[in-house]
Amino acid sequence: MKLVTFSHAQQTRIGAVVDDHVVDGLNHQDIPNTMLEFLNAGTKALNAMQRHIENASLRLPLNSVKLHAPIPRPGKFLGIGLNYADHIEETGRAKPDYPTVFTKQGTSVIGMNDAIHLPKISDKVDYEGELAFVIGKRCKHVSVTDAPSMIAGFTIVNDVTVRDWQNRSPTWTLGKSFDTHGPMGPWLVTSDEIPDPHNLTLKTWVDDELRQSSNTRYMLFNCYELLSYLSEAMTLEPGDVISTGTPSGVGVKMQPRGYLRAGQTAKITIESIGTLLNHVINDPGQN
Repeated sequence: MKLVTFSHAQQTRIGAVVDDHVVDGLNHQDIPNTMLEFLNAGTKALNAMQRHIENASLRLPLNSVKLHAPIPRPGKFLGIGLNYADHIEETGRAKPDYPTVFTKQGTSVIGMNDAIHLPKISDKVDYEGELAFVIGKRCKHVSVTDAPSMIAGFTIVNDVTVRDWQNRSPTWTLGKSFDTHGPMGPWLVTSDEIPDPHNLTLKTWVDDELRQSSNTRYMLFNCYELLSYLSEAMTLEPGDVISTGTPSGVGVKMQPRGYLRAGQTAKITIESIGTLLNHVINDPGQN
């Protein structure tokens, strides 16, 4: 099931994508209007949506709706650094003994076809194509074995990074959290449709140039290990988003540097999920 947060006729709600249409969950008594409420409702809501897909007559053309990030404001938006062997090699850093965890602020989140803003204060804005998983159940102290049952589904994240601001602090938070620097989407694919998230092809393009080409099997710490590790420190809740790191091919390691520029398009495709596309513009709020 491909779950979406979308707007149509000046209303925002959730639905499910079937082929080139959205099955609208509006006014269904067992389908909440927001993704966080939907995930908190658990199996009841998922079953209701499945029945609605099978029976619903209200189907909107996909090109007639505005897609938002599936989780527009996650309670936690955590990123993982240095999680692909080839990316570790290109950075020249040592292989970490434990996951490198940082926070992206919720105000960075944007959706499919939204614009990535280039701030006036830096010209070192980079892309990072990543697989992300979304928590489906409130949990803590989860074993690696039990971790799959805690994941609602998977989506794509572009972990846009302002490199000079990232390097100002060992926590990386500011460089990872500029407004519009957390593209996510286009939808949330439920876990039953991705039985093995650790064998998915991942590709990132800037315009027509392929910059990243890898597979999630090369992650140092896989999704289940990351969930288990994080759950030892904090309670994970439905709607929390964990982005699992990026492979090699980032702009900062190109010669010359391949930072994003206004007018370009960043496109990330992950097998079994889809494509996340965002245009790049100068920050329209700047004087």
